[in-house]
Amino acid sequence: MAILAKAKAAPPSSGGGKSAKKKKWSKGKVKDKAQHAVIIDKPTFERVMKEAPTWRFISQSILIERLKVNGSLARVIIRHLEKEGQIKRIVHHSGQLVYTRLTTASD
Repeated sequence: MAILAKAKAAPPSSGGGKSAKKKKWSKGKVKDKAQHAVIIDKPTFERVMKEAPTWRFISQSILIERLKVNGSLARVIIRHLEKEGQIKRIVHHSGQLVYTRLTTASD
């Protein structure tokens, strides 16, 4: 009988290095949805026309981050600034448009 009791008690004590509790997986981190503007208002437009031509590097992602506008609006702003002659194109790629400020001959 003693041998039988030892045989039953041995397997639970040798757990093979596993913890007694089962691992609980985290639900993952949830990023807050950005509330960016879809229509440009007058104060934002005036800010763009004043500030953006002074930036050294201008791209769609920079406008989204700094002005809190959505991507399609950022593309429209860039096209408008280029048409007005306030920024100069560096790279034109299907995925990313890169622009810079206009520099004078003295720079």
